[in-house]
Formats: sequence, structure tokens, C-alpha cells
Amino acid sequence: MATVIQTLKEDWSLSASVAGFLAVLISYAGPLIIFFQAAQAAQVSDAMMASWIWGVSIGAAVSGIFLSIKYKTPIITAWSAPGTALLVIVFPEMSINEAISAYIISAIVIFLVGVTGSFDKILQWIPNGIAAGMMAGILFQFGLELFVATDTMPFIVFSMLACYLFAKRFSPRYTMIWVLFCGVILSVIFGKMNPIDMNLAITIPTLIWPEWSWNATFNLAIPLILVSLTGQFLPGMAILNLSGYDTPAKPIVSVASLASLAVACAGGITIVLAAITAALCTGKDAHELKEKRYIAGVANGIFYLLGGLFAGSIVMVFSLLPKELVAALAGLALIGAISANITIAMKNDEQRDAALITFLATASGMSFLGLSSVFWGILIGMIAHYVLNKKCLLPLFS
Repeated sequence: MATVIQTLKEDWSLSASVAGFLAVLISYAGPLIIFFQAAQAAQVSDAMMASWIWGVSIGAAVSGIFLSIKYKTPIITAWSAPGTALLVIVFPEMSINEAISAYIISAIVIFLVGVTGSFDKILQWIPNGIAAGMMAGILFQFGLELFVATDTMPFIVFSMLACYLFAKRFSPRYTMIWVLFCGVILSVIFGKMNPIDMNLAITIPTLIWPEWSWNATFNLAIPLILVSLTGQFLPGMAILNLSGYDTPAKPIVSVASLASLAVACAGGITIVLAAITAALCTGKDAHELKEKRYIAGVANGIFYLLGGLFAGSIVMVFSLLPKELVAALAGLALIGAISANITIAMKNDEQRDAALITFLATASGMSFLGLSSVFWGILIGMIAHYVLNKKCLLPLFS
């Protein structure tokens, strides 16, 4: 233990800490809103809502810190954002107790997928160009939101963009630190910070007893499994692989699903490998040295831990920031990741058309048969790849 702490001290960096913080900030300021919508649909109390946030935060914190330290890789875990969106649909027809049973079922099934190594085999079938096209499609909307935010806060957003360009030129390692400071200071000066009432208090989770039903199994558990595997673990592993990390999916999926099981009865929905926010922690903005970017994963977990402990109060700090500021931060922070993935997607001549199709389908935001554009993007892209690539077709006709 002493050796681990000493290594963390030696490897710790401000840039990695900021990357971890931004990943938490974006998660709380974005997907958490869906959680509030689901809570309103279920008509739960404030204490129950705080318990839900405690569950997802603690689950993500423990799994992320453990995996990042063990594998020296920036492994960012979070709760399933598309899975949370399912809650808005199923409540109030489904009871909270039934939803908890669905969380447990999905955690067990995902654990079995992870521990058997099945997910690693699936990843081997997906070419880098297709995976990069999918990631570029996922991140594309965040890049667009940077400029959409200029509709309501043009001066602040354009100032942040200018700050980004100059910082990227003269202080690239701390680019996002300068951008964050610029955005916050200007928001304070122009009175754009949102007023909130702060009340610090440790959150005590509420135990919710599961109640199994066919309704919960078919309408929540099965869709939750599908969207978690295809919409979170798949792109999450793609980010790690494209960033040069060869950590197998087996331990990541297994540990995340065990964390899901541990926090399910507190209202914590499925813990998964992060996709969008992971891109903030795996690039050079987190640290020039790839082997020291794991600190971003550890920092991310620590900030999640704080958010979980003070779920009923500290999370409200994120409500201070205007949504345009958060959108601009996310867009600027992900420019490097968008550029890298587009480059990889277009690099291989044999994969280029299929990668572009993957990108367009993923970026479209389509939803067909209840499955996300991420799933359809990778599926359509894979079909296009095997149809267009003669080497892939030869075994079929030989």
C-alpha cells in the first residue's frame, strides 16, 4: 500500500487532475440531468434522489480508482447514460423496486459476459477504422455544441475559444486549465453563474428492496444490457485501444458489473466504462507521457467519491455553471480526440468508406428498434466493411 501511495505521489500531475475533474464535471452537468428527469417521472423524494446519485458516484469512484491503479491505465467508469434515459420511459408505470431488480439482472448478465472473455472476442472483429469512425460520430455532437453555445453566450464562448488557441500554442499541457479559468472568470464578471442554495451534508444512501417482474426484465433489464454493452463498453474500449492501451475488456467489464451489483439497491443504475468523458483522460492533454495518464482515472474517481459523499449538496455546485460554459468546455476538451479519431478513420484506404458510413450513422442520433445510433453505426459500418473489402468477402465465396 505504501508503495502504491508513493508511486501516485511521484506520478501525480495537475493536468491529469484537471482532466479527471472535467470528466466528472461533464458527467454531472450532462447525463445527471437525465437522472433528475427520471426521478421526477418516478416522483421520488429528494433523499431518494440523493441516494441514486450516491450509488452511481460511489460505484464509478471505486471501480475507476481500482482499475486505473491496477492497470496503470486511465480507466474512466461512470453510469450508463443511455440506460438512464430508459428510466424516463419506464417510470411511473414501473415501480422503483422493479427497476432495482432490473439493475441486478443486468449487472449479473454483464458480469458473465465479462468474466467469460466474450467481449474481448467481439472487439477483435472490429477494425480500427470502424471503431474510430464510431468514436468520431459520438464526439461530433459535442464539437458542434461548442459553436451552438455562441447563440446565447457569444462573448464568453468565443473568448474561451481564443484562450484555447493561444494556450494550445504557448502552454499546451495546461490548455484546459486556462480555458476553465477563462470561462469561470468571465461568467462571474457577466453574472452568468446560476444562483443556488448550498447546504453541505454527508449523504446516507437509502436501501431499496428489489421486486422481480417480467415487466422489469423485458422492458428495462434486457435493453439496459444491450445499451450498456454497445453504447458504453464498446466505444469505451475502442477509446482505450485507439489511445494505445491494450488492457483487456475482461477485468474492466467484470469489475464494473460487480460495482453495479454493489450499488444497485441504493438506486445506482449500471456502472459502465465511460465513452465520451474517457476521451478527456486518454490523450496528451491529460499528460504528455502515456504511462502517467492513469492519474486522470484516479483523480476522476476521487472527484466522484466526493460527489457521492456529498450527493445531496456538493453536486449542486455543478449547477452554478451555465450550460453553455459546460458545452464549450466539453467541445474544446474533445477537439483533440475528434481529430485523432477522424485521422484514424480516414487513414486506411480499404476501411475509409465503411468508416465514413459508421461516422455518419453514429453522428445521426438515429434510434431504431429501441437501439441507439452507436449500435447501428457499428453494425452498419461492419456490414459495409465486409461487403466493400474483397479480402473479407473471399472466405465467404471460397
